[in-house]
Amino acid sequence: MADKLIKVVTVVGARPQFIKAAALSRAIIADGNIEEVIVHSGQHYDHNLSGSFFDELSIPSPAYNLGIGSASHNEQIARFITAFDPILSTENPDMVIVYGDTNTTAAAAIATAKRNIPLAHVEAGLREWNKAIPEEINKMLTDAVTDLYFSPTQTGVDNLASIGITRNVFRTGDISLDLLYGSDTSYIEKAELLEKWNLPDEYLFMTCHRDRNTDIASNLSAILKATANIDKQILWPIHPRTVNAISHHDLGKLVGENLTLIDPLLFWETQSLLKNAFATITDSGGIIKEAYFHKVPCVIIDQQTEWLESVNEGWAVVTGPNEEQIINKLENVTIPSLHTSALGDGLCGERIVRHIKSFLLNIS
Repeated sequence: MADKLIKVVTVVGARPQFIKAAALSRAIIADGNIEEVIVHSGQHYDHNLSGSFFDELSIPSPAYNLGIGSASHNEQIARFITAFDPILSTENPDMVIVYGDTNTTAAAAIATAKRNIPLAHVEAGLREWNKAIPEEINKMLTDAVTDLYFSPTQTGVDNLASIGITRNVFRTGDISLDLLYGSDTSYIEKAELLEKWNLPDEYLFMTCHRDRNTDIASNLSAILKATANIDKQILWPIHPRTVNAISHHDLGKLVGENLTLIDPLLFWETQSLLKNAFATITDSGGIIKEAYFHKVPCVIIDQQTEWLESVNEGWAVVTGPNEEQIINKLENVTIPSLHTSALGDGLCGERIVRHIKSFLLNIS
């Protein structure tokens, strides 16, 4: 293995995975001894959520785009496995790399394991301990067949140990944060942002897209009511799923005048707005991590989070879709004194590449 080029297949399908893949691809290219073949499932098929990220973050073009699109969880997984299996046969990679906890991730893990190809899981070990959450099932399935576990936090390492997985487990930090530590960041000045979006100096940044907040009308209603009662302007790049949910549940009348709804944003504009926000409201794991990095208080409108370090240090608080708690926490925002950079130091990609090469060398 040491004398030949290593081939890895990287599987992506959703915005957070594009960001992670961008950071790891940089480390792979810098190493020079790994050939990367990118497979895009097409789970996120909107250009604002997909193609534009490849352009902005200089991610190598996918060799395959499977276009599985929107469907039920089982149908998405079935479509992906059927389309991905012939690619594994054609490419015959030394390893497959998957990210996070989407249907794409679980489907790729199953297909890879069935062909006895080594599997690396970036963001392994994160748990919410609730099988009613679709992403939790994907995490469990993926980690059950993974060969090389890259956990961003000690919490993830401990979770894996609690279910008997201790071999080939590495705490690496969070890969997506590597982009924010780089010397080639592309932040936009705050004055430019305020002018573009007609924002006051103190504004809130919001995202909301989880199934359990969009599919359940009472949850989405509580979130909308809470935000409408906050005495601050809120900028909300709104996910297509949430747009459809507001319409489907007939909740448009609950969208407050203080909410500015805009189309999904590119990576660096998102980071710039988040960095300069007074606080953020989100059910996105990616935004929770990024808010922690930027030292911006975060109100989590989900029932729980895997990113316990952010909560434990006081940078994030879990309210769930509870109107009173959301209002209370946003009206009493404080800046914690503790920040340990527990989620990553910018060197995650280098560690992952090193561990992949060592693992493949040892099994060759």
